[in-house]
Amino acid sequence: MLRLCWHAARSAVAWTAELPLRAAVSLGAAGYGEPPRPGRLWRACAIVVPTALVTSWAIPQLTWVISPSIEAWAVRPSPGPIHVGDYVSFWLSDPLAGPRPVHVTKHALCLPGQMLSEIDRRSSRDRTVGAYYCDGRLLGISKPFSAKCLALDNIAWGPKAIPAGFIYVGSHHPDGYDSRYYGPVAIDRLTRMERVL
Repeated sequence: MLRLCWHAARSAVAWTAELPLRAAVSLGAAGYGEPPRPGRLWRACAIVVPTALVTSWAIPQLTWVISPSIEAWAVRPSPGPIHVGDYVSFWLSDPLAGPRPVHVTKHALCLPGQMLSEIDRRSSRDRTVGAYYCDGRLLGISKPFSAKCLALDNIAWGPKAIPAGFIYVGSHHPDGYDSRYYGPVAIDRLTRMERVL
């Protein structure tokens, strides 16, 4: 066992000792027998290290949107009151979303006090669908099945006002999974966002 540890330590020391030479070769030295060019190494570090630090700081500041239902690739928190059309993000726990909560980004489409109506219910393959309106403006029409052929249950609503402390969230994408299916979301669960990309 001691012999194994000794050989591992010797190999690690030898590999570490060769590291500057390997770096120099990969940065333009003629070969392993040639002298290293530390100037190139330091110039590369001067570019790579600050870039890595800025990237490691910037990436967590953004939320990457992978859903096609929202016309943004990246959003970031933007404190302030939520208005109609603003991006909002929240954690969604729902069987159709998967076994773990998922972070989703939607639009705020109908605010507290506005009149939400679900009308034009009709049967589709033995399931009901509905059209959702906010103060007479069409928000979206539910679907009986998801794009993956999972049954969707839309909410029956109104016409009645969105209660205080809640917002109807969604998008205009027909396949979006939003308040048509799980109802208005509590404002204290929402974070106002702004589009970056």
